[in-house]
Amino acid sequence: MIDQLQKDALSLLKVLIETQSFSSEEDQTAKHIENWLKQLHIPFNRQNNNVWAINKYFDESKPTLLLNSHHDTVQPNKGYTKDPFRAIEEDGKLFGLGSNDAGGCLVSLLATFVYFYARENLNYNLVLVASGEEESSGPNGLRSMLSTIPKIDVAIVGEPTQMQMAVAEKGLLVFDGIVKGTPSHAAHPNLDNPIYKTASVLKWFEAFQLEKVSDVLGPVKVTLTQINAGVQHNAVPSEVKLVVDVRVNECYSNEEIVDILQKNSPCDSLLPRSTRLNPSSIPLEHPLVKAGLTIGMKTYGSPTLSDQACLSCPSLKLGPGDSKRSHSADEFIYLKEIEKGIKTYIELLEKVL
Repeated sequence: MIDQLQKDALSLLKVLIETQSFSSEEDQTAKHIENWLKQLHIPFNRQNNNVWAINKYFDESKPTLLLNSHHDTVQPNKGYTKDPFRAIEEDGKLFGLGSNDAGGCLVSLLATFVYFYARENLNYNLVLVASGEEESSGPNGLRSMLSTIPKIDVAIVGEPTQMQMAVAEKGLLVFDGIVKGTPSHAAHPNLDNPIYKTASVLKWFEAFQLEKVSDVLGPVKVTLTQINAGVQHNAVPSEVKLVVDVRVNECYSNEEIVDILQKNSPCDSLLPRSTRLNPSSIPLEHPLVKAGLTIGMKTYGSPTLSDQACLSCPSLKLGPGDSKRSHSADEFIYLKEIEKGIKTYIELLEKVL
């Protein structure tokens, strides 16, 4: 059965690669996923461009495990030497846009769901969500599904991790800061020039550190990434605008970081653009992590964002492929990575389900 699932998964991945599916434009890839499930006689639902299904013997008295990955892609960059919309097999690799991020993960999780779909007496229910808008963190992606699908107790989010367990993932906050001063003509004295005042603000951010350091993600990283002020050479501006990028470890919630920075930073104003991209983690003693360790997987902390940011339950990021290939020119995944991904997902879940 596994051999056939591997072949079916690879065939689907090739179709997905050759179908444009930029974020919010995944209508056709959603149809391909629907057709794939139809051929296997598995009932499914669709909301926007998200396709989802539950296992045959779903039991509301049991906890529920989410299997999720996405079928949207970024736009291909100008460095491609191969057609990004052609699935090209070459030297044991499958080239094409979305092959690695996250098509290989998606089709491997689809195959895994099919493998367990009709199994009776599972310890967990299974919910499959093939989601859209992950790359853009859009409003109609996985986040929009959480009020539709059954309540989730734990999740596996398929992203390229070389089939190692990302047990924590940093969240993201972006702040717009303002340092205010007094506008004036450059020819006259001005002791309230906001550009000069900004020097001490920059030093404060450079020295700022939060107390809690994660064992897997390290410290919260606060970085000034943009600064802008003034429109002409002979006018002192009324304010300096700053952008602050904050990568949040699992020791803090985004709301806690907002509270700390707003109370302590020397900016006159510091406002977050959004607080919804939260850090995520799963306890090392969780059965999923323990099972992974028994079959030789390693754990690590991931600096990159995924749909884990949508989830409040424990979640594990895990999938075939390599994150370093994501968004790169001539993106590819090794064929053997997909084969191993399916086998390893199944081996992992056999120990838990």
